[in-house]
Amino acid sequence: MADIFSEHGVAFLKASWMTISITAISLLFAMIIGLIFASFKISSNRILNWIADIYIGIIRGTPLIVQIMFLYYGLANIINLDSFTAGALALGVHTGAYIAEIFRGSVQSIDRGQMEAARSLGMSSSLAMRRIIFPQAFKRSIPPLANQFIIGLKDSSLVAYISVTDLYNTALGVQGENYMPFETYFVVGIYYLVIVLIFTWIAKRMEQKMDVSRPKEVSVA
Repeated sequence: MADIFSEHGVAFLKASWMTISITAISLLFAMIIGLIFASFKISSNRILNWIADIYIGIIRGTPLIVQIMFLYYGLANIINLDSFTAGALALGVHTGAYIAEIFRGSVQSIDRGQMEAARSLGMSSSLAMRRIIFPQAFKRSIPPLANQFIIGLKDSSLVAYISVTDLYNTALGVQGENYMPFETYFVVGIYYLVIVLIFTWIAKRMEQKMDVSRPKEVSVA
């Protein structure tokens, strides 16, 4: 295994950056999609509810690898996407469905009385949502979002099948050269583990900074 680190360390580092890049871009895209479809889900408009249900149902009901292949190969006659863009879009669309449900659940977990109080003070529903409901919901959504981000990072390994030179793709190439699958995949597993641990540390710091898990102390006069 030491030989794999020494001979292919640079390639794995470059592949790690590719994995982080495609994951970060896809998660940014997923957050935007998640916000949009979460707002559709909690809307009183039945058409928007219906659109959100169809999107989430299709994405959650089909494998990610099929979605990646569909965007890269299936739409080739309509729009020609490079492998990185197709992979990032597929990951973003896939993860966005789960993030939409996370946001929806977080918003609906906020006491309805807060919205009613805001409306009684003259706020519109959209203003109350932006200033009162969503900031609290976002705090509550951080732990499940962190888990979903880590899942998205690991799912990014599937873009290797459309020739993105990420960690898994690089491991496939190295293993094809040295015929040492156990050692090669063990090494690439270490790289994935280190990246996941970094993501986990960042998420925990965010939780601590935003005081997510610690209950608020209520002073009694």
